This record gives sequence, structure tokens and C-alpha cells, in this order.
Amino acid sequence: MNDNDNRLVRITTIDNPYDPFEDFNNWFLFDIEKGYYTCDKLGRLSNFSELMTEKQEKEETERTIDRLIELDPLNIYKKVEKIVKND
Repeated sequence: MNDNDNRLVRITTIDNPYDPFEDFNNWFLFDIEKGYYTCDKLGRLSNFSELMTEKQEKEETERTIDRLIELDPLNIYKKVEKIVKND
């Protein structure tokens, strides 16, 4: 990864076969069908503000993901990363 690359993070569950980056709609439907409601949980844990920069939003997203993983009693969540090359 170089300085121009963009590191993105998402959360998923160990049993979700869909990629939250490439196939969010199916990822989301699977999550809801299983009763995980991951997006709702992230929303309750996050502290976003309209005044945040894009960098601060990315940092808050990762902090929230890390916190949900930390609080997960079933140990089903995991963080996934994607590097987007910026030329």
C-alpha cells in the first residue's frame, strides 16, 4: 500500500457468504435474515457528526467496527479490509 492508496474497512459475520464491499445488498439481506442487524448495532455505537472530515468518518467507522467486535459475545464478527489503488 502506498500513500495514494485508500484503505477501506467493513464488518461481516463469519457465516455471511457475501462481500460487503462488492455485494452489499445481498450481504445486508443475509444479515437481516439471520437476525444479526449489524448495521443497526453499528449505528448505536457510532458517534458521527456532520462536521467530520472524510478522514474522521473513516476513523470513526473503524473504531465502531472494532468496538462491536470487542463486545460480540458470540464471536461471529470480523473486520475485512480492501485496498483501493489510487493512481
